[in-house]
Amino acid sequence: MVSKDIFKDMTYDTLNKQVDGNHYKGMKIQPAQFINENKLLFAEGNAIKYICRHSKKGKRKDIEKAIHYLEMIIERDYE
Repeated sequence: MVSKDIFKDMTYDTLNKQVDGNHYKGMKIQPAQFINENKLLFAEGNAIKYICRHSKKGKRKDIEKAIHYLEMIIERDYE
């Protein structure tokens, strides 16, 4: 099991503000922090971002966007 303190020492002042909305503010770990700390590629990061926010922002459209990025990963890495 992963420790709940895994991101405890990592701070980003920029995560205290959000341009255009507040759909990430209530998350324990914001997608940007998770993506940056794990050094994920663009498509992976965007898929995670859209999955995390779909219920508070884009609904079905955000899930469709996440699927689109996942399809890009498949095409890039597995075909």
